[in-house]
Amino acid sequence: MSPVYNVKAVPIEKIQANSYNPNAVAPPEMKLLYQSIREDGYTMPIVCYYIAAEDRYEIVDGFHRYCVMLRHKDIYEREKGMMPVVVIDKDVSNRMASTIRHNRARGTHCIELMVNIVAELTRSGMSDAWIMKNIGMDADELLRLKQISGLAELFAGKEFSETEYGEK
Repeated sequence: MSPVYNVKAVPIEKIQANSYNPNAVAPPEMKLLYQSIREDGYTMPIVCYYIAAEDRYEIVDGFHRYCVMLRHKDIYEREKGMMPVVVIDKDVSNRMASTIRHNRARGTHCIELMVNIVAELTRSGMSDAWIMKNIGMDADELLRLKQISGLAELFAGKEFSETEYGEK
């Protein structure tokens, strides 16, 4: 069953940002998000991974909704400091992929952080095919991000061909 069927109220003090979210929201959109939450309340839970050893929740999706409560006392007070949360149980590579899928469906990304994520996934042993499938990236975009990184290790053991990257 999908996580959305098990929404829980979690004290915001138990929630933390992840270190890999490349999504950026411009100030006008953050104002609009605040207005939306002020007027309509939280209509979507944030997605988190539960870190049992620390009794903390790490955000996979919903960082900006979390920020609205942190920055706006009126929202914090109305919600009694509680965030609606759903929990997913995935390893860090799959959490990164989940974050990207959520973000790409509706936002824009900071290119530097996307390069870092591709580098981290590659270092973790994820194949190009895995990265493309799980992040919704095509071969050209993946190649560009690897080129931007300038890290030769991202290309280790690779033979470049027409079939892999669609280029001659």
